Amino acid sequence: MGNLPASRVTENRPFSNCGIDYCGPFFIKERRHRNRARVKVYVAVFVCLATKAVHLEVVSDMTTDAFLAALKRFVGRRGICKNIYSDNGSNFIGANNELLELHEALQNDNRIRNFLIGKEITWHFMPPLSPHFGGLWEAAVKSFKHHLKRVVGDELFTYEQFETFAIEIEAILNSRPLTPLSSDPNDPSALTPSHFLIGNPLTSLPESDFRATPANRLSSWQHIQKVKQDFWTRWHKEYISHLNVRHKWAKGSHTIKEGTVVVLKEDHLPPLSWHLGRVQIIHPGTDGIVRAVTVRTANGIYKRNVKQLAPLPLQDAS
Repeated sequence: MGNLPASRVTENRPFSNCGIDYCGPFFIKERRHRNRARVKVYVAVFVCLATKAVHLEVVSDMTTDAFLAALKRFVGRRGICKNIYSDNGSNFIGANNELLELHEALQNDNRIRNFLIGKEITWHFMPPLSPHFGGLWEAAVKSFKHHLKRVVGDELFTYEQFETFAIEIEAILNSRPLTPLSSDPNDPSALTPSHFLIGNPLTSLPESDFRATPANRLSSWQHIQKVKQDFWTRWHKEYISHLNVRHKWAKGSHTIKEGTVVVLKEDHLPPLSWHLGRVQIIHPGTDGIVRAVTVRTANGIYKRNVKQLAPLPLQDAS
């Protein structure tokens, strides 16, 4: 395994160096009417290489004009990039032939080249047949696409509804905890990508829980909230599972100790809410292995087994 690229470990403004990938197609409907035609749309995924923040842009088609419009919207909201990284053509082929056309346009279209030169943006293509070179944005594409297709299914949204849903997913992805903010035993807060974007953690507006309500009893706006809640339920469990690397239970070793900031696994949290706590007391068994701990959270003190906890990474970096 090679060292991380300089753009991944160099301090920069968010999205100064970013990776981009396309996912889709997704299908929406032209109008709200019941008898409607299906229309293809795509989502451009921008990922900041330094902060792991995610920016999603809904794109109507795979033309050069649509890509330039998405890039201009991105630059208008996130600022000028210095470097943009993307997969090479062979990786676009596997998704869709239209993506291959986009890749060729990126390399050969003078309008895109002139736009990049005028903004002093450098575009870097990864080597062919090397998707692992872009693992950061491939992971973001998976987080968006993998669960979206499972919670939306065959449901068709209008363009406005789909764009609203995509932005709310962007907020969910940017709310994930990365590493503890403080070593204070009474402060279990964590650093998130949103801290780099707005200076504070993202929070969602209060809303009713529609996960147990049939979709045919909801208005179009309530249905969007239900789908977002279903997405959150699936994705946040998967993210917490990724924080814990499970090996065969031969040794029983883990990194949880007194002072460790952990995410508590809860099934009924509202979107963008993370139950964070700091381990106060460890309770080793007769064999010396810690299987239960006492955790202090903002809501109280709980005793939990370590299988229900996920430690945040990079706590021993100092």
